[in-house]
Amino acid sequence: MEEMRERPDSKPEIVALLAIASAVTLLHLLTNNRYGIHRDEFQVLSDAMHLDWGFVPYPPLNPFLTSIGLHLFGLSLVGLRLFSVIACASVIVVTGLMAYELGGGRLAQISAALSVALSGLSLFEGTEFQYTTYDYLWWVLIAYFVIRLLKTENPRWWLAIGAAAGLGLQSKYTMAFLLCGVLGGLLLTRARRFLLSIWFWAGAGLALLIFLPNLLWQVRHDFISLHFLHHIHARDVGQGRADGFFVDQIRICTNFFALPLWIAGLIGFLRDRRYRMLAWMYLIPLALFIVGKGRGYYLGAAYASLIAMGAVAGERWVQSLSKVRRSIAESVFFAGLIAYGTLMIAIVVPLATRGPLMNFALKNNGDLREEIGWDDLLKTVAGIRDTLTPEQQASFGIIVGNYGEQGAVEILGPAYRLPPPISGTNSAWFRRYPTPAPTTLIVLGLSREYTQKTFSACRLAGHYVNHLGVKNEESNVHPDIWLCGPPVQPWPGFWKDFQDFG
Repeated sequence: MEEMRERPDSKPEIVALLAIASAVTLLHLLTNNRYGIHRDEFQVLSDAMHLDWGFVPYPPLNPFLTSIGLHLFGLSLVGLRLFSVIACASVIVVTGLMAYELGGGRLAQISAALSVALSGLSLFEGTEFQYTTYDYLWWVLIAYFVIRLLKTENPRWWLAIGAAAGLGLQSKYTMAFLLCGVLGGLLLTRARRFLLSIWFWAGAGLALLIFLPNLLWQVRHDFISLHFLHHIHARDVGQGRADGFFVDQIRICTNFFALPLWIAGLIGFLRDRRYRMLAWMYLIPLALFIVGKGRGYYLGAAYASLIAMGAVAGERWVQSLSKVRRSIAESVFFAGLIAYGTLMIAIVVPLATRGPLMNFALKNNGDLREEIGWDDLLKTVAGIRDTLTPEQQASFGIIVGNYGEQGAVEILGPAYRLPPPISGTNSAWFRRYPTPAPTTLIVLGLSREYTQKTFSACRLAGHYVNHLGVKNEESNVHPDIWLCGPPVQPWPGFWKDFQDFG
């Protein structure tokens, strides 16, 4: 295929791209306070209260940004999720700019930006402050910087690529899969000439420098995150969470009606000698995730560049049609794109706090169900605490079985005069238990068998039920709340066995 050349009349449609990004931003700002804090967000909030250069489940960037959000906005969900919303809006604009850099005009840029804006994963990433959101942003930025590198032949773009890669490694370790794609793309295409450039090595050095504090933290902690990731991956595969990988590429990672765009984009990159490296930046991570049984959404950020290239090809195709056929093709495409995007919005975004829309979202979106009922849980725990004698209240603690309960007790618990949680999950295990150790324990999130085997003098003290009757992890898996004495083992021995990944 003849290499793509820029259209002489093409210009960046900044106003249109910003309008699409602003519409999505406004949607999130108006709805992000509708429900509550997600259990995963509680873990991030807890880690944000104990900043370090690393954490068991993820690198430090997300807790660091969440700490800034806490200082600026307190526990405002709109404020805490603002950085995620900005990241998602940036992805939309950058996708449109990629289409421009690849030679696309107004139609290509708007099609690319709208396709990403109305995909399920992109919409979801703006609803929570998750490390996956920033991972999404860095993947897309690296693709944009690579396009600029290949288009301009200016090797200084390796500094931008290296900076984004370093920040990506400080966000989520799956960045390593994209870097395999970047390196493979270099070796398998004529872009390998950049390996001789000092700017390539400067970019690699910059990425390592940015990532170095977390790498040193991993060394000091015996690479505990690798053990965590191995455990979580085995759990996900065992529970079937990695099933449906290929379906998720169409259903979640992209808008269904953008399927022709990203397929055309992949073919376009493969046939274009200048930009072929971008194809390998998709195909190599794809192969690694297939072989390694990765979850469906892991590859989601790789589609922005494919969609941008496909939008350029689509624009040129419709321009070859008659005026009537062009109008029909564009109308069908945009109508389908908006219809599927509307469905995704109804599922992913908390549009309503009651009625059919809420019921539809809760039925189809397990993440929204995990935002409900934390205050109900804490009220129940506080009520059990109030039944204790003054002597028991003077030396009581709360043992929790997962990071959702841990974060809820730590972040929301002070309003109910509850002590900090005692948790062995992920990074909380390093924070140990209080001294002197409590002698009366309220135990949450642990099975009957484990609780009665591990703690002394246990009795069932209550059940968790949320006010909406929503079935989620807390109400389905471990609704029982126990009142116990200290662990059967001495506390040091108990703590050694209490470490858990989740």
